[in-house]
Amino acid sequence: MENTTSNFYPYYSLRLSFISLSLYLISPQLCYAAQDRQLDDTVIHSYQEELKRQRNMLREQGAQIAELKRIVDALTKGRQVKTLQQDKKASKTSNTIVKREQVVTARKSQNDQSKPQHTPDNQPVGQAPPKNANPIEVNAIPNDNVSGVLTGKGRLVLEPSIGYSYTDNNRVFLDAFSFIPALVVGLIDLREIKRHSFIGSVSARYGLTERWEVDLKIPYIGRNDSQRSRPVSIGVSEDEIFNASGHGLGDIELSTRYQLNAPVDGGPIYVANLVATIPTGTSPFEVEFMQSTPGAVFPTELPTGSGYVSIQPSLTAIYATDPGVFFGNISYGYNMDTDEDVGNVDPGDSAGVSFGLGVSLNERASMSLSYSHKHVLKSKINEMKIDGSQLDIGQLIIGYSFRYSEQTNISLSLAIGVTDDAQDTRLNFRLPVTF
Repeated sequence: MENTTSNFYPYYSLRLSFISLSLYLISPQLCYAAQDRQLDDTVIHSYQEELKRQRNMLREQGAQIAELKRIVDALTKGRQVKTLQQDKKASKTSNTIVKREQVVTARKSQNDQSKPQHTPDNQPVGQAPPKNANPIEVNAIPNDNVSGVLTGKGRLVLEPSIGYSYTDNNRVFLDAFSFIPALVVGLIDLREIKRHSFIGSVSARYGLTERWEVDLKIPYIGRNDSQRSRPVSIGVSEDEIFNASGHGLGDIELSTRYQLNAPVDGGPIYVANLVATIPTGTSPFEVEFMQSTPGAVFPTELPTGSGYVSIQPSLTAIYATDPGVFFGNISYGYNMDTDEDVGNVDPGDSAGVSFGLGVSLNERASMSLSYSHKHVLKSKINEMKIDGSQLDIGQLIIGYSFRYSEQTNISLSLAIGVTDDAQDTRLNFRLPVTF
């Protein structure tokens, strides 16, 4: 028993020592594993906290972006409303303010009193509104009767022009040729007349003030008539064909224009006009006639002037509305009587009216459409009215204008006669140059 106990203790002591040694060796690893597990939990928690913080930050930034977008939209809308209001205000103001440097003066031919079908100087002059993206200009009315915007103080406009007109009439005449108005003496004569006329002119216009200008026009006229005649009152059975021509200086015109008002809030512009014609051309009363067969009387040459002094006052109204210009004119022509070989000749006064619309196609091109009508009263010889001398001259006028440069305009117009007394066709080309 004693031996057994003595052997048992060393065995268990050794075993306990081995177990103690093993526990000693593995205890650090166990400690390190616990520490690693605790570290992983800490890192995960910190990552979760950081993720949560980033999400909150993104949420706040999204709210700020939405607020900024709302502010930008509000500012943009406000700016658009403000711009629209400014555009409306500028459009309204543009109907009342003149920018003369942006408007190139346009003028069409004045009354040519040497032709029975000539229309009055009755189209718009005056101030034109300033140019915007689609300019409104009185120069948008480039027909034969337009005198353009007022020249402006100290400005000079030289305007060469050339025109052509054609008339083809089958009429009943008496055996005398006349220019304007018709002077009839003698036998009844059936005639077919083909009339070609060329008019070249140079005019100079100068602005005395911003609202007053004067003008001088010197024309040169070339005419050619072909007449087929058959006097019916004396029984002539054969037609007579006769050609006649004439060329030379026409009647010189002096004119002045004054703008009566300064429009307020887009109102109309009123311009007073006065045109005087001096009979410097060959008078129809100075032309000699010849008789080829009994009853067939023809002129040996054609006159280039009217033979009398004419004074014509008129009033023009202009109303600008984007992108067009409305215009109208009324006129009265006083024709002075003259003493000739046939007696005292009173040519008969005239009254005229015209109206139309000009439109700016863009900053450089424009066109117009207008109608002009002139009524000429009966002529008198020694206070006796001459039958058949009353005239009605109506024309439909289409005009085009192109701004070649700031100083030069190119204008072309076509007039179509709509009454028997009017010329069938009249074509006119103008080239006003501003200095």
